[in-house]
Amino acid sequence: MVNATGVNPDADGRATRWDAHKAQRRLHVLDAAIAAIEQEGPAVGVKVIAERAGLPRSVVYRHFDDRSDLDEQIRQRIIDSLMAELAPTLRPAGTPKEAIRRSVTVYLGWIERHPRLHAFLGARSGATLATSSRVVSGTKTAIAAEAAGLFEQVLRKFGKDTSLSTPLASALVGLVDATVNRWLADRGNGVTTDQLAEFLTRSIWLVLDGNLRALGLELPPDTPVSELLDD
Repeated sequence: MVNATGVNPDADGRATRWDAHKAQRRLHVLDAAIAAIEQEGPAVGVKVIAERAGLPRSVVYRHFDDRSDLDEQIRQRIIDSLMAELAPTLRPAGTPKEAIRRSVTVYLGWIERHPRLHAFLGARSGATLATSSRVVSGTKTAIAAEAAGLFEQVLRKFGKDTSLSTPLASALVGLVDATVNRWLADRGNGVTTDQLAEFLTRSIWLVLDGNLRALGLELPPDTPVSELLDD
């Protein structure tokens, strides 16, 4: 039966339920893929993912455009997991160095627990990942934008030029990304996770402090972040 709006309520309800079913099935496949990656490594095939999901491979592909689409959605699911832990640390508290150390420690801790998921974020695309994976590059851009916003607040509060806020934030994201990837590629170099966390904390602070001083702003290292941001 068609109602006054020209819509069949029963058909519309069935369509909605089917959409919900497809969304649930898609998440089931993505979670199965993440479990398979954790166990098998970043080169896991669709056959293994389908087996873990308890589905025929053809059904898996029915929910994604192709393997590239599946990989991107897996990356999104992985990043959602990472950001659930990392995002709270991007809201700074304590002193600047304490805030930096907290973010770095959480990030490295997640990598230590999920090395194969981190490797998958860079799998299949190699050096071109930043341009080929919208999910990964978009996340880095979003983190840099969050940091740039904080830098702008501090500089604006003290009447300083804010034009370098975005380049500075992007440089720091690149510093962490490149350093961590090099460290993971050469785990036999003897640098422990704690040592790397301290190195990154110190390096980020020195870059920040040096650029703030160049703009005429000197901050005592024990200054609470709350005193640096707009009221």
